[in-house]
Amino acid sequence: TMFCLLSPNMANKGPSYGMSREVQSKIEKKYDEELEERLVEWIIVQCGPDVGRPDRGRLGFQVWLKNGVILSKLVNSLYPDGSKPVKVPENPPSMVFKQMEQVAQFLKAAEDYGVIKTDMFQTVDLFEGKDMAAVQRTLMALGSLAVTKNDGHYRGDPNWFMKKAQEHKREFTESQLQEGKHVIGLQMGTNRGASQAGMTGYGRPRQIIS
Repeated sequence: TMFCLLSPNMANKGPSYGMSREVQSKIEKKYDEELEERLVEWIIVQCGPDVGRPDRGRLGFQVWLKNGVILSKLVNSLYPDGSKPVKVPENPPSMVFKQMEQVAQFLKAAEDYGVIKTDMFQTVDLFEGKDMAAVQRTLMALGSLAVTKNDGHYRGDPNWFMKKAQEHKREFTESQLQEGKHVIGLQMGTNRGASQAGMTGYGRPRQIIS
């Protein structure tokens, strides 16, 4: 009966592609110390030495970026003078809602720059340190775009980031979508079959009240 209660929720999680999905979620969850070093170097080269340098490790990285000022300077540095997308205050904001607002402005500017939704972190990921790996992912995407655009605003070693292969990516997602539809179809089929095979007592409403 335990399985019977769990199965509807499990079905909602959508298709999982076995190994590749598992590896992917590990990568998504994992905060990468080496990546941190590369991102710190890039931010310092891109923004100039006055942004300082964080303490090593996830917490140091979080504290360094948390008030949104360095992130804002970073995205501004990818634009020519006179068209910077984010207003950076003279004094770093000390009030929490102001800091969150600053981070939100960075996120909006990063999206306008071309970072796709799935690569964007949420403000709480950074603010509460919920998912610093997601913050890294956003910065990697931003760096990759800057290298790909090759418009003279990227500073640093281009090899720090992979160029984004737009065309290949689109075909790839198309085939993934097909695969996804197929897997979901199968899952729905088996769930339907299972629910009629005595799990819910031949179509009677399930009695979960104990």
